[in-house]
Amino acid sequence: MMDWTDRHCRYFHRTMSRRVRLYTEMVTAAALIRGGAVHLLDHDPFEHPVALQLGGSDPDELAAATKLAHETGYKEVNLNVGCPSDRVQSGCFGAVLMERPELVAECVAAMAEAAPLHVSVKCRIGVDDQRPEDSLPSFVDKVASAGVSRFIIHARKAWLKGLSPKENREIPPLDYGLVRSIKRDFPHLFIEINGGITSLDAVREHLGEGFDGVMVGRAAYHTPTDILMRADTRIFSADSDPLDRPHDAALAMLDYIETHCSCGGRLHSVTRHMLGLFAGKPGARHWRRILSQEAHKDGAGPEVVEKALMAVPEVHGALSATA
Repeated sequence: MMDWTDRHCRYFHRTMSRRVRLYTEMVTAAALIRGGAVHLLDHDPFEHPVALQLGGSDPDELAAATKLAHETGYKEVNLNVGCPSDRVQSGCFGAVLMERPELVAECVAAMAEAAPLHVSVKCRIGVDDQRPEDSLPSFVDKVASAGVSRFIIHARKAWLKGLSPKENREIPPLDYGLVRSIKRDFPHLFIEINGGITSLDAVREHLGEGFDGVMVGRAAYHTPTDILMRADTRIFSADSDPLDRPHDAALAMLDYIETHCSCGGRLHSVTRHMLGLFAGKPGARHWRRILSQEAHKDGAGPEVVEKALMAVPEVHGALSATA
């Protein structure tokens, strides 16, 4: 979710669920330690529980980045061993590390020693010509022996040679059965499944099959009302969800947007993450159009969101106002 789940996105998502665990976009350890880009760690306490996702393959750099994460308030760091993009391959991190489990084990051991944080790993079931039924259990065993107890497994192989990052999210077949076998063979580990999961019904089904957690990526971003706004009651058995309607989520962001813009921030930086709020609902096209056309303008602020909101009929029919 590089360039997607930034701090504005996470604040918006947190308005809809108090229980789901949020993850930052992947931040490279090199950018933090060698590049001095510590602003990438910025977050609002409201976002918690939130995990910092790190990319890298140098144990010392990852340890130093983990220490920074602890100092800035994070409670979990996640090492990404699943991203197949060209950028991460050229830097020897992401999914290419599936071929180097010993190095991954060295990295997570250094991270765990650097600060009292939970260290987790997100990975694929394998890459390129690996046989996942052989390589994945071996990978999990080696990395777990270094102290990791939480794995988020994207149930697809990544083809680093021949497929684009987008194709790697869609073309390699899903193998949920293999990930179930990992949970069965490593019952003491927290195993979370990821990949192709687009509804809360699917989340509940996977949890019912024995998984300890389920990660939802792009579906939560593109249809946040369907995934996030009902998660607390349907998945976590909370008494109620924080908000009842997508309108409420838009209204909940107005003060945040006012503060952001008054400090020199651009409206589009926030509203680009809100375009899917009314996905599949009446008025969604008008909502997207107004935000897309007007949020870029100089001086644009909360009034643009209010205008877009007036173009969307009330979901429950209490008010029908169109612009």
